[in-house]
Amino acid sequence: MKQSRKILIVEDEHGTRELLKTQLEGEYSVRSVSNGEEALSYLKDSPCDTVLLDLNLPGISGLEVLDRLAAETESMPTVIVVSADTNINTAVQALQRGAYDYLVKPFSIDELRTTLTHATQHRYVVGTATRQRSRSGTSQKFAGMIGNSASIRRLKQDIEKIANTRGTVLLTGESGTGKELAARAIHELSNRAKGPYIRINCAAIPESLLEAELFGHEKGAFTNAIARREGMFELAHGGTILLDEITEIDPSMQAKLLRVLQEREIMRLGGKKTISVDVRIIATTNLDLKAEVREGRFKEDLYYRLNVIPLHIAPLRERAEDIPELVEHFVRRAARENDRPVPEISPEAMQRLCAHPWPGNIRELENSLERSVILAEGGAIDADDLRLDVDEGVSTGGADMNDASLTIRDMEKELILRRLNLTGGNRTRAAEMLGISVRTLRNKINQYRHEGITIPS
Repeated sequence: MKQSRKILIVEDEHGTRELLKTQLEGEYSVRSVSNGEEALSYLKDSPCDTVLLDLNLPGISGLEVLDRLAAETESMPTVIVVSADTNINTAVQALQRGAYDYLVKPFSIDELRTTLTHATQHRYVVGTATRQRSRSGTSQKFAGMIGNSASIRRLKQDIEKIANTRGTVLLTGESGTGKELAARAIHELSNRAKGPYIRINCAAIPESLLEAELFGHEKGAFTNAIARREGMFELAHGGTILLDEITEIDPSMQAKLLRVLQEREIMRLGGKKTISVDVRIIATTNLDLKAEVREGRFKEDLYYRLNVIPLHIAPLRERAEDIPELVEHFVRRAARENDRPVPEISPEAMQRLCAHPWPGNIRELENSLERSVILAEGGAIDADDLRLDVDEGVSTGGADMNDASLTIRDMEKELILRRLNLTGGNRTRAAEMLGISVRTLRNKINQYRHEGITIPS
């Protein structure tokens, strides 16, 4: 079967190139080349969705490939850069030049698949927001933020009001509600839009490396620090930095981040002088930060510094009136990306979609619709064609999710246990389906075990 999502692997090591190609061929239409010139030549005549680009190539470098793609292609593909160098300064430069994300070799196939999935989901915002704004003016200023409910209208109004301020923004909301889209919109609407926009997934960087990644280091600051390196805050100077999943930062790092928010200056590891940084800080969390403060897991001072401009994104179940517009958008996109005709949604199917609780929010809706588009027969999707989680027969023998007496915490626990059951205890896959980090899932599992709950494994 022809795969509609096209990926180009640009890798000079033959063994690595063939391994990646073999691993991805069942999910993507894969092509591979060994250098930058071949990549540019191929992309000139054969556009693709995603490019997996090694930075260290013979001939022209990966950075030069990025520059030429931006200059020579009408619609730049989503680029994921790859480097074997643990010093990620070059990779961050690539992010500033338009790359979506970077991976440090060696990486696992699961890690690559997760990154590719996220890149696909955010393609129309992360990879092309700047070009959309220049072509379409304000009509695209909220690209990706779909809906006309009262809460979404109010959110967009608030974003417009605060975009050109310097105030730190705290975006809260359940996983899958679109916090990163809102953060991107704030940057794109601000007077910093031409500056760098750097996203840091706090859960994805090991605690031992996070300080060096954020603040940089001087030569000799620690073993293998063979040269001075700027950190993310320096590289984001004049722009915006997004601290995604801020609650994943450990307490000692929270204290150092508090200084940055208070003084607007950083000090590299091993350094002796402070460096002023002009950076707009946006943080996101899917947890109740006040509760985290009460439990002693999050510093109260840092909470108040982050909570200068709080913006909350409502869960999808609280804005069901947005579902029809979201359904139309995702169905059209899924049909286009999977080489399917655009199906009609029957009134019964739409009614069922609007009534579903969507614990995974917009991310779950998108994935469910893509599944339905792929599996649907004929030119329409009826209620019986919908493959919603409640229909999958996945049960842990626990609570009934339709029980009106359930608390949010009970529903969260039941959903996590169901996902672990569904994945056979695979935490990486379960975390991906839930839209949370593996670290957050691990903390939840430990909490449930202390409560005497048996965890699927």
